[in-house]
Amino acid sequence: MKLESSIVSPAVKEGVEGVNSENTAINERKWMSGTKINPLYARAPQILATALLVIGIAAYAQESSDKPIISLSTVSKLDHSQAGIYRTKIGKIDVIAVSDGTVGLGLTKELIQNAKPGEVERLLARHFEKSPVDASVNAFLIKYENKLVLIDAGASELVGPTGGKLPQSLRAAGAPPENITDVFVTHIHPDHTGGLMDGNTKVFPNATIHINKREVDYWFNKSIAATAVEPQKTFFAQVDPKVKPYMDSGQVKTFEGATEFFPGFRSEPAYGHTAGLTVYILENGGEKVMFWGDVVNILLQVDDPDISLRFDSDDAAAAVTRRKLLEDAARKGYIVAPDHLPFPGFGHVRKDGHAYTWVPVDYVNDAVEK
Repeated sequence: MKLESSIVSPAVKEGVEGVNSENTAINERKWMSGTKINPLYARAPQILATALLVIGIAAYAQESSDKPIISLSTVSKLDHSQAGIYRTKIGKIDVIAVSDGTVGLGLTKELIQNAKPGEVERLLARHFEKSPVDASVNAFLIKYENKLVLIDAGASELVGPTGGKLPQSLRAAGAPPENITDVFVTHIHPDHTGGLMDGNTKVFPNATIHINKREVDYWFNKSIAATAVEPQKTFFAQVDPKVKPYMDSGQVKTFEGATEFFPGFRSEPAYGHTAGLTVYILENGGEKVMFWGDVVNILLQVDDPDISLRFDSDDAAAAVTRRKLLEDAARKGYIVAPDHLPFPGFGHVRKDGHAYTWVPVDYVNDAVEK
């Protein structure tokens, strides 16, 4: 079996050498030539046996006890791609979910934090799922007057060969990437900014990239990067070549806290998952949608908001933010749109005792073509 490692950017791709090898020994190399970044360890027998590609290992782990923090499946279930778009309206404004693909995410004990004994298995069974779960990589297009606004930019090759579908989804939605006027980034994690660049080419050459200043200050702080542990250390290496070209060309515009960008569209802080995680709210005609980014990553975090993942910069703060926003959505009944719940990602939250339930919106296909 040959497993291609397109899961990391060119800057870190060297670190996954050995995945395509039949050698069952551990292959170890440095990521990024000339840069002192801890090596990635790959257990070839485990990868070959399960078809999981390992992208993050705790920097302090012993070679004999390495366990994957993030493991993503390279196996495709389908022979042909889905349509990749889903249309809805918020008031009179067209909002379109656009898919960058899906990826199998292994819910390992190294990734999951703060779960009760047996809880992960019980909740997976409740959803008729098993690990790895099919994690969607969603972005959202808003057609607002003369603007084409995109919420997040997908992961592209950084989640492997099953990603990278966002440009074709945008074209199918009538919004080629070069026509996008604004990209609003919920946070700088590579599965939300990986699609900004295709190699050395800007995917959105005419867009302004809006990012919370706290995010930019964090992810481009060399002191923080130097002391980061996995998986954040890998993230630092991945996001630099994806975001920096837009910074260098003056296309990144930062904002602070709650900000209104145009009538009916604003941001609110949702800190915890990252230093500057931001949700975006669109309201029109008495209807409302809140674009959540990674307030929740998996359905299990709706069932139990205290469950966190090693993706979180501050898991305690992330849990507080998650519960607050789940409670608000359940109480007020508006639509929420997370980036990784099953495509198209539009749904409601219902409160069930001390927990919550995800309720996807009804599928609508009632347009009368003119």
